[in-house]
Amino acid sequence: MGIIENIGTVILETLRNLAPLVGLILVFQIIVIRKRLANWRRVVIGFIYVIIGLSLFLIGLQSALFPLGETMARQLTDPEFLGLVEGVAGAWYDYFWVYVFAAAIGFGTTIAEPALIAVADKAGSVSGGTINPWGLRIAVAIGVSVGVALGTFRIVTGIPLFWFIMAGYAIVIVQTLFASRSIIPLAYDSGGVTTSTVTVPLVAALGLGLAANVPGRSPLIDGFGLIALASVFPIIAVLGYAQLTARLTRKRKPGDSTERT
Repeated sequence: MGIIENIGTVILETLRNLAPLVGLILVFQIIVIRKRLANWRRVVIGFIYVIIGLSLFLIGLQSALFPLGETMARQLTDPEFLGLVEGVAGAWYDYFWVYVFAAAIGFGTTIAEPALIAVADKAGSVSGGTINPWGLRIAVAIGVSVGVALGTFRIVTGIPLFWFIMAGYAIVIVQTLFASRSIIPLAYDSGGVTTSTVTVPLVAALGLGLAANVPGRSPLIDGFGLIALASVFPIIAVLGYAQLTARLTRKRKPGDSTERT
């Protein structure tokens, strides 16, 4: 009975969250456009699918992804696993497996991110094959991996978040000055699509769980910020990937000095 009540509560919450969006569309359709909604039966059925899908997704977050991230953080920071005395914070290098797990989670969730897959495929098609979708996805995944690993390092050491954000965007600005204009918008968008349905729940749960289990850290102050770093470093990775690819392409051109020698 508790599961049924939970599903009903989530469905009602989803309906309430979607109501403003549906109302806005109807207002524009009726008042501004002044036309009857085409294929309204299909739209209604699709709306029902959206409600069911979002509700099941939210239930899955509450039941699996959030607890999984918190459990892994608790196990990896257990004093017995780390070989530390209970209640005593270890050195930053004692949390080596936390950084490895964070990097692996960042890479794995990004590769599986539906939004990134869609953007990478679209970028490959509109570029006429110039942009390799898999290359783009791997570059973004590496960026997220580095960002999440650095984020866990920040939580363990207690270094303020703004130092990492400032350093990250400083690198982005320098890269932007030398990058091709065609890749800059895609690189910036890549930082946004990474923080979507798969990556955010696990990364957020990992950060909160880690901050709750590392002595001297506050979940409110230190637990958040991983997602911000997971958004910055993919931009760096994509710009770097594009610049490296362009340099290798120039070296392979016929008549290049490296080939003549």
